[in-house]
Amino acid sequence: MKIGFIGLGNMGAPMARILAQAGHDVTGYDVAGVTVDSVAEATDIAATADQADVVITMLPNGAILSDVAAVLHPAMTRGAVHLDCSTVDVESAQAVDASARDAGLAALDAPVSGGVGGAAAGTLTFMIGGDLAAVETCGPLFDAMGSRAVHCGAAGMGQAAKICNNMILGVTMIATCEAFALADKLGLGRQAMFDVVSTSSGSSWSMNTYCPAPGIGPKSPSDNGYVPGFTADLMLKDLRLSQQAAVAVDADTPLGHAAQELYARFVEDEDGAGRDFSAMLPRFESRRRGG
Repeated sequence: MKIGFIGLGNMGAPMARILAQAGHDVTGYDVAGVTVDSVAEATDIAATADQADVVITMLPNGAILSDVAAVLHPAMTRGAVHLDCSTVDVESAQAVDASARDAGLAALDAPVSGGVGGAAAGTLTFMIGGDLAAVETCGPLFDAMGSRAVHCGAAGMGQAAKICNNMILGVTMIATCEAFALADKLGLGRQAMFDVVSTSSGSSWSMNTYCPAPGIGPKSPSDNGYVPGFTADLMLKDLRLSQQAAVAVDADTPLGHAAQELYARFVEDEDGAGRDFSAMLPRFESRRRGG
């Protein structure tokens, strides 16, 4: 397939490279002038759409996505697909879908889970909202870039799934870090803590797969000084999206709200910026009750 790719950052660059390695004809553009091996360089946003079957975007937020779509959609060939893999608010995803339909295009919101490692390995999970026929068109791309693609419903539902998933992740990571810090102060060894919880009712992905305690469980960013696989900054972004969505639909999410406040304090007022989101553990280790 002929693919345009806009946004060649930490996630976009390896995704574009994987598509090129899979035999697709990929042309990429990034405002920072980033280039990727085996990916042709476009001069601007519109140039990525030239005769493209699918244009993929991987962008920082909904405002930038909307600005890009305003330039991109008029340049795309009627019947082509705009596949957005950014994590943005539901309303922005739905507005981009409406813009695409007005231009005779299809659009999918397909945020991903799996981080930079998953992007490089081609093992991402895609959460997809939009027209099922467009999902089928993009099937070979999902197969190349990921290990699973789940159609979640109409436009915006991919973003809804990502927001809900990452709200759970933020809450459970905080709970996991709190529990390790409590175990430390009670004198319970971390390995014993892991051996019990990882096989008991307290188990979670945060404990079993991405353990925040160094040297415990499978290798994770905690074993590398909390150099990020997924930054605390991005977790804060996703938690803010969850609370924006909760306000929009009048949903009561007290733990999601509390997690947002804790990550905001960690990133903006403490030393969490640029660190992995599991670095909440050393944060809790150094604090006293009510501190």
